[in-house]
Amino acid sequence: MLRSRRCGHEPMIQGTHPEELPAEVLDDVASVVGAEVTLLGRLSGGVNGGATRIQLAGGTAAVLKAVPQAHLNHLDETLRAQRVVEHMRGRGYPTPAWLGVGATATHVWHLMDLVDAVPAPELTPSLVEQLMEIIELQAGQASEPYDHWAYAWRVATGQEPAGAGPDLNETPEQSRLRRSMARLPGYSSVVSDLVERLRLVCADVPRPRAAPDMVHADLSTPSNILVRDGTVVAVVDIGNAGSGTRAIDLTNLVWYTFRDPLLDGVRRQLWSRIFDLVGWEGAAMLVAAHILHMLEIPIRHGRHDAVPGVVERGHRAVDELNALR
Repeated sequence: MLRSRRCGHEPMIQGTHPEELPAEVLDDVASVVGAEVTLLGRLSGGVNGGATRIQLAGGTAAVLKAVPQAHLNHLDETLRAQRVVEHMRGRGYPTPAWLGVGATATHVWHLMDLVDAVPAPELTPSLVEQLMEIIELQAGQASEPYDHWAYAWRVATGQEPAGAGPDLNETPEQSRLRRSMARLPGYSSVVSDLVERLRLVCADVPRPRAAPDMVHADLSTPSNILVRDGTVVAVVDIGNAGSGTRAIDLTNLVWYTFRDPLLDGVRRQLWSRIFDLVGWEGAAMLVAAHILHMLEIPIRHGRHDAVPGVVERGHRAVDELNALR
């Protein structure tokens, strides 16, 4: 359960602070959980937020993730993710419990149980099939008005949110990403051609109705899948979770399967399930939105050598989608 009030005593911080983890964050964690905190070192994975293993007084091991505050609503979004975690854990979803959430003047953090497992080094047919079963647990479990489904449509079609005011279901991060993706055609003629192709594929796709599922939104990243003896025991990095259609998470897996010919067979299973859930037009919209995100990331970070591979895989995904129509 989240604790946000400081206790009467001042718990001590022990251990050596990693350079990237400010002392103020550790002070806040100790105050929120009401226990001494010992740093044990960095964990593998945690690419986006940084994952640090800690030990609480009494021997409880936990994982701390802290990121710089990106906007005024950052803490509220993290609290939303914690509510999703609590809701889904109550329905058997394999994600670690969150022990606390907090913020300093510069960072937002959350603390979760440490799972005795390791990040998947890569996805295999068996792991993808297990993830497909886990994604089914998301059916009908939307609990927060953070709509990934409508957002994917806006990304794929280039449509702006309806009305003069801000779209209440779009976070500042989503708005920033959409603006960044709108500039993609200016990167190169090759990227512009792919973007134009995606826009044409989605030109007549109507805005989707609200969908009832919980959406993880980053389930295909191998480091977000914790495994033990070839079995998925937990999914983490649920901070961007919201509502929509679980076909979004299946589409993310489709994108990953293009990296390995051994995953071609399981990709056919993924396509079939996506079509069952949202039809061909819905699948086209989700694929287009995902490709645009995959283009935006290396371009924004200046990883220009990665762009040709994304373009090639994007065209391949659309070719395959068209062949299945």
